[in-house]
Amino acid sequence: VQLQASGGGLVQAGDSLRLSCVASGRTFSTYPMAWFRQAPGKEREFLATMRWSGSSTYYADSVKGRFTISRDNAKNTMYLQMNSLIPEDTAVYYCAAANYYNNYRDSREYNYWGQGTLVTVSS
Repeated sequence: VQLQASGGGLVQAGDSLRLSCVASGRTFSTYPMAWFRQAPGKEREFLATMRWSGSSTYYADSVKGRFTISRDNAKNTMYLQMNSLIPEDTAVYYCAAANYYNNYRDSREYNYWGQGTLVTVSS
């Protein structure tokens, strides 16, 4: 599976942004997918995940209520809608896919990663 993330950019606090992650290769719909981010000098942080069916979603407390994960299996694409952005959201955002996972918060459980897209939120 190859993943390509896009949609990052420079926005102001309070703005919204939607990230996309296009998958190619093996059957996209069977993989649980997730979004992570990494700010300078910090560890990679779990944000949100969605199982292949789309029936189960989980969010980090830091983004719950502001970010929404979704996927369109027909388009092999996953999204992260980010609303009410704050400067602390500034980071490189990564999409990831796992063959399967036990702990969706652990980045080591993911087998495939996109290249990352930079989101910068100015105050």
